[in-house]
Amino acid sequence: MARILAISSHVAFGSVGLAAIVPALQWLGHDVMALPTVILSNHPGYPRFAGENVPVPQLEAMLDAMEQNGWLADTAGILTGYLPTIDHVAFARSAAERVHAANPSAIYLCDPVFGDDPDGLYLPTHIAVALRDRLLPLAAITSPNTFELSWLSGLPVSDLDEARRASQALNVPAVLATSVPAPDNRLANILFQGADGLACHVRRRASAPHGTGDLLSAMYLGNRLNDFSPSYCLGASASAVDASVAASMGRNELPLAGAGALWANAKVLPAAPV
Repeated sequence: MARILAISSHVAFGSVGLAAIVPALQWLGHDVMALPTVILSNHPGYPRFAGENVPVPQLEAMLDAMEQNGWLADTAGILTGYLPTIDHVAFARSAAERVHAANPSAIYLCDPVFGDDPDGLYLPTHIAVALRDRLLPLAAITSPNTFELSWLSGLPVSDLDEARRASQALNVPAVLATSVPAPDNRLANILFQGADGLACHVRRRASAPHGTGDLLSAMYLGNRLNDFSPSYCLGASASAVDASVAASMGRNELPLAGAGALWANAKVLPAAPV
């Protein structure tokens, strides 16, 4: 079991942000310290939502208390997701730096949550720039979707080869590129470590609930901290997400209430070198 600091959004209803990250990490046996950057009734894809950003001074005070309690020294992982303002980006960077100062071996996964196809950016451009310039240089792993990978690298991403070039341009040790278009009506999740790639394919579905990126990032980091191989981490994570999406048909949210049994019975998907 490892302790993980997770910084992302929180919703009262739904399966995005910390609502997906925390149960996934806990199912994998980890202790999670969850700091919400925004608290909402639900994600903004519904006709109505309400809530507000959590003030950064409040988050800083909470992190101070965690440090004073001695919990940062044995924090083995950091996961950052939705960061609604420049000040939240700065807080995430400070939090990662403080954890690394207390435990230099801690693994930081930066999920750059700022946009998706077909709508593009859903945060202001300057926040996406800050994520790129302030957080990616600290990350051991980043998990952009295809739109985010293309935006961050300034390169097109429409197939595996383009995803490889774009991932190498980020200069992050490991890039988990998600939802890359693949032949035969499939999507690929591809782990690039330098020029080396491992690909895991799933069937392209007509629709999927929000939160799949949050779930995949948490599953990958959690498996990584359980000391599994990169191919197992990728295959197990993609399998859990695919099983969750398949079980969500006819629903607006991922079925996380009974997901433990779903994930336990999901067959690890093969991850092949590309």
